[in-house]
Amino acid sequence: MSVEEATGQPRPGRPRSEQSRSAVVRATSELLHEIGLRAMTTEQIATRSGASKATIYKWWPNKYAVAVDAFFSELQADSPDPDTGSARQDFTIWLRRLCHFYAGPSGAVFAQLVGEAQFDPEVATELRDGLVRSRRAVLETIWDRGVARGELRADVDRDVAIDLIIGPALYRLMTGRGGLDDAAADAMADTVIRGLSA
Repeated sequence: MSVEEATGQPRPGRPRSEQSRSAVVRATSELLHEIGLRAMTTEQIATRSGASKATIYKWWPNKYAVAVDAFFSELQADSPDPDTGSARQDFTIWLRRLCHFYAGPSGAVFAQLVGEAQFDPEVATELRDGLVRSRRAVLETIWDRGVARGELRADVDRDVAIDLIIGPALYRLMTGRGGLDDAAADAMADTVIRGLSA
């Protein structure tokens, strides 16, 4: 006797297979680096991953949501909380990692996502909710620790402070003006933290 026959209730939908999800994310990441966001299609993701288009659309609303998920999976391992005991040092380490990421192949993918978000509200939402918030959470933690230790100014708006920390690297990525190496990251962190120090 089936579950439906025994209970009179339909079986809940099958949870998505982690193996299939990983294959879709991996395929999307490869395509983003090979041909870019705009050229990539859901059909190509399906072909490369072995998942059907219907399955992909069941899990993600569009190719942009898959792209953000794929991009986020690349970033996760690159954005741990340093927690060195010094807010200045934590921000410097975090900015170095961000600059390395922006300077590599993933930087071009992120720039494409940001560019697409200017024209498509869905992409903007996916990018903000799926990526930006999680990245900012680490910086918020670093900031709060620094304020609690008396290193950083408690009278400064935290969101504005974090914008000031992230802003220069993002500007350099989007305009191609200025370096994104360790020296650049150190200079950005030093300049911003000097103004935010208690």
